[in-house]
Amino acid sequence: MATLAEVFVRHGQDYLRKHGSRVPAAHRKVIHAISVCRTGELGHAIYRCDGCGTERVMNRSCGNRHCPTCQHDKADRWLGAQLSKLLPCPYFMITFTVPEEIRRFMRSNSGVCYRAFFAAVAGALKTLARDEEFIGATDIGFTAVLHTWGRQLVYHPHIHVIVPGGGLAQSGEWRPSHPRFLVPVFALSPLVRGKFKEAMKRAGLLGKIDPVVWTKGWNVQCEPVGRGENALRYVARYVFKIAISNSRILSCDDREVVFTYKDTKTGRTKTCRLAAFEFLRRFLQHVLPRGFTKVRHYGFLHPNFRQSIDEVRRAVCQRLNVEPEVTEVSKPQANTRVVVCPRCGRPMKFVAMIRIPVANTG
Repeated sequence: MATLAEVFVRHGQDYLRKHGSRVPAAHRKVIHAISVCRTGELGHAIYRCDGCGTERVMNRSCGNRHCPTCQHDKADRWLGAQLSKLLPCPYFMITFTVPEEIRRFMRSNSGVCYRAFFAAVAGALKTLARDEEFIGATDIGFTAVLHTWGRQLVYHPHIHVIVPGGGLAQSGEWRPSHPRFLVPVFALSPLVRGKFKEAMKRAGLLGKIDPVVWTKGWNVQCEPVGRGENALRYVARYVFKIAISNSRILSCDDREVVFTYKDTKTGRTKTCRLAAFEFLRRFLQHVLPRGFTKVRHYGFLHPNFRQSIDEVRRAVCQRLNVEPEVTEVSKPQANTRVVVCPRCGRPMKFVAMIRIPVANTG
């Protein structure tokens, strides 16, 4: 077995030398961060056990959001926070995928395209939700998550959206959707396409896009998922997941990287072999623009919405004549590294941070 860090240590610098200035600064930062994560180059954290007095020196993590080591436990904390916002109504998951003909352009202009994609999806959903034929709601709420990779690390940008089945009227009353139908996907597709096209026009990029993109249907899939908990658990896997985990990398040598993936048609686990530089290229194309947020909350699920989620929940219960559902949610823990004393097993406390080489006394 190998790790992503091993791949970057073995091939990262050669990759940078080969491609030179063509490598974006964000990609360079990721290569460096993952290569030095927990090696001691970033410094050390000192922990002490109050029980037996043992001190332990730990190599610092890079904290980069594309590092598999540093993203390990964040999904559980995020899921706990989202489960506390669940409403007692049917939920839907909608997936929006862009055509293949625009993906290379989107990859080269990821910042403006990802923002436009989110805005187009949100705008289209809000437009159809206001239609009295479907929901007739002034405000809806939903969570959207950007996902950019396929199982063999190919570039495949799409957005998953988790939507409660209904919305709020101007009066504050809950307007429920049909239990198994939210809004028509045949109407969502051209709306998203049109809004994205307008965004590219405003950005002065329309002439760089293959015109066939605007004649094709953009793939939209909507399915009822019952309780929102199931959909949130599914999406949580992508919120802090990176393009490939260490557990999937089988080997790395001077020529190639071998990793596993699951075949979508058969469900069987297969093996993919890529030249080392091709593996790096595929991984790095999923690096997000600096400061970009790939998880967004809209409407009454946004923290700054005029009504609290408890008020929305009461409106749902009153309209559907149901009792509030009690969801057991563990309190999200702080994003800290838990260090256990090697002698007595008690949690150790952080003491100090140092940046000079220190012998590990643990």
